[in-house]
Amino acid sequence: MPTCLVTGGSGFTGRYLIAHLKHQGHRVVALASQPCGADETHPIDLNDSKALSNLIAQVAPQQVYHLAALSFVGHPTPLDFYRVNVLGTETLLKALSTLPKAPRVLLASSANVYGANAQASINEHVPPAPVNHYAASKLAMEHIARTFADRLPLLIARPFNYTGPGQAAHFLIPKLVAHFRQRAPYIELGNLDVKRDFSDVRDITAAYVNVLQQWPQNASSGDVFNLGSGQATALKEILHRLEALTNHTLEVRVNPDFVRANEIPELKADTQRLKQWCPSAKQRPLAETLRDMLANGAPETS
Repeated sequence: MPTCLVTGGSGFTGRYLIAHLKHQGHRVVALASQPCGADETHPIDLNDSKALSNLIAQVAPQQVYHLAALSFVGHPTPLDFYRVNVLGTETLLKALSTLPKAPRVLLASSANVYGANAQASINEHVPPAPVNHYAASKLAMEHIARTFADRLPLLIARPFNYTGPGQAAHFLIPKLVAHFRQRAPYIELGNLDVKRDFSDVRDITAAYVNVLQQWPQNASSGDVFNLGSGQATALKEILHRLEALTNHTLEVRVNPDFVRANEIPELKADTQRLKQWCPSAKQRPLAETLRDMLANGAPETS
């Protein structure tokens, strides 16, 4: 079986992806800050070009899943988004492009690049219009990546919101789940009317692997594809579902500090390309994901 390189291996998504690849029988080498289930784990900074180039030359992966990123939109230092998400990706692709046999590469971008578009369902042809530094850095990463498209067979995934057991506590769904599990009397939230397309992390990672390994017939290097459920769920509805699952009611207090000035009111994926490229893609019901999260215990703290 091929050797796979996974960046961001100790992150929320990376752990699930590595487990999926190992289940398939692959040898997995991870760039990660801590053990994550890979056959080899290397705590190398993406911007350490010498160490990264030496490792890639030694490992010579056939598949690369680039997940490493600064992904929390509320991160206080904007420059960090560009250092990690843009320059780190460029360093990685430069090193990969020197291999005698080019590996297939999947880059995890984000549906946040679409910004506050007025369309009810967003396909890959919608012009990007990022409204925060995280999204802007992901779009810049995509542009940099396409300069390598003639040297590396690469695909760019734009996942919409996803969650699952083990996601860090500062993300929205784990925060809600933790409050219901602890039977807290109240919770402070921002805009309750926002609607998002939520998927399960296990479905997202399975689709990453399926698309890259199968490589769709009509795909060209540098192409993008959306990953999502195709359904937008309001925050209020998620609260109602958790109430039903736990038989507990929270008082919801709107905290103005949690209301973002450039909040995107609704974000939902048009999944037509995903269905063409990955007809076997599964979509767990959100209720199943929430049940698993409630049963999983405390989420990660980072």
